[in-house]
Amino acid sequence: MVVATEKLKKFTILHSNDMHGDFLAETQGAEGHLIGGMSLISGYLKKVRQEEENVLFVISGDMVQGSMIDTEYKGISTIEIMNYLAPDVVTIGNHELDYGFSHLLFLEKMANFPIINANLYIKKYNKRLMNPYLILNVDGFNIMFMGIVTEEVLKSLKLDTSIGEFVKLQDAATEVGKICNAYKNEDIDLTVLLTHIGFEEDQKLAAMLKPEWGVDMIIGGHSHTFLDQPAKVNDILITQAGVGTNQIGRFDIVVDDDTNSIVEWKWQLIPVDDNLAEPDVDLKKFIASFKEEVDRKYNRLIGRLARQLVHPVRERETELGNLIADIFAQIQMIDVVLVGSGSIRGTELGPSITLNDLKKLYPYDGPLSVAKVTGTQLKQIFAYFMRPENRIPGESNYFQVNKGVEAVYNDADKKLESLKIKGKVVEDDSQYTLCLQEYHVKNSVESLNITAEELTKLGNEKVLTTSSQDVLEEYFGSHQNLNSHVEGRLVQK
Repeated sequence: MVVATEKLKKFTILHSNDMHGDFLAETQGAEGHLIGGMSLISGYLKKVRQEEENVLFVISGDMVQGSMIDTEYKGISTIEIMNYLAPDVVTIGNHELDYGFSHLLFLEKMANFPIINANLYIKKYNKRLMNPYLILNVDGFNIMFMGIVTEEVLKSLKLDTSIGEFVKLQDAATEVGKICNAYKNEDIDLTVLLTHIGFEEDQKLAAMLKPEWGVDMIIGGHSHTFLDQPAKVNDILITQAGVGTNQIGRFDIVVDDDTNSIVEWKWQLIPVDDNLAEPDVDLKKFIASFKEEVDRKYNRLIGRLARQLVHPVRERETELGNLIADIFAQIQMIDVVLVGSGSIRGTELGPSITLNDLKKLYPYDGPLSVAKVTGTQLKQIFAYFMRPENRIPGESNYFQVNKGVEAVYNDADKKLESLKIKGKVVEDDSQYTLCLQEYHVKNSVESLNITAEELTKLGNEKVLTTSSQDVLEEYFGSHQNLNSHVEGRLVQK
């Protein structure tokens, strides 16, 4: 056991990521124990801050998006709640941009805590949009934090051509080196990257960093990875804390002031429940005030299904995916509807459906557009999204399709074996109507393997509806006891 001295200092770093508006505690088991939620997290933070001398709390992106409270207030409620938690430093994730870039800057001004990011910038002036790093002096030791975000942000920013991003890992590594070379000196005792690029990418990034830059830790997010213990690559500790607020990561480390290195560490992924700490009563009341408003507005019944329908995974055809695609197909005569599996944010719905249920299940209220494509293009799209490499859990960009579509993909031969619409084989030179969500229109290359020019070759896409949520709400309200099954619309063999 290393004992802290003047040159050795002990620190406790608590960390969360991908909290996704998970504000409320839930009951579990016959005894009704509380698990998760911001008030229990806050209670634990208070407890640790009282017990330990040098405590830091950091968040690695995606604080927002995932609850009706967050959606209703467009992240404002989340930042106000985060102000209660008082993190020492935060980096953004891709979902921090869900409400638009200008709104993110508004949220940043609301925050009582620093938000850092090194790789978003204004193209014309090559100016970073946020502070790229932060140096905190804790008990005489200087700790440097830098923020790096995923390339998913670039997709969210397609509508704003003035904003750019370093998207490749090598670019991110170069940016880290640039900041370390420019701002890091011998007085920096510990260097931590807060990233939102995923655990696998974190390991690749660590391997690219020069030892002279002195990065000690990467605390990440985005991939929702649960770990038994941190990975270590290039002598850099790499970790993250899963998803939500049912757990929190904890590092207890000892840093040597002479060598600017970690000489001892212990990491735990700690379950957050009422055995861990007392809930923060003030924060609990504050969250309840938001919940009451949201419940009053959204807890009204809008429809009923014949039974509960499920969307257990994103990488295959599901009951709920089929139902949503079929509803969108009713807008007008459409051959193929593609609904991004990731836009369906819940795993189950019904049998009773409230407006709250619907908006939690399908929170992205964007337009739907229709485009004309050839049979060749349609087969290219299906071959691309059905390929095995696109069915990795957590990393897929898979789709759900409407009734009448039958696609068969052969994994062994890595090719689309057949594609039919209403029982007829898709012909290369024939034209078909394709319905898409706005995100996939704007990111057609990444989502569909087809350029914007190719997508509009037969004519510009037309907006079918400005609100896909309105379509679903109206349909559920006027069609009761709906049912849906997995029918073999998408077959991988």
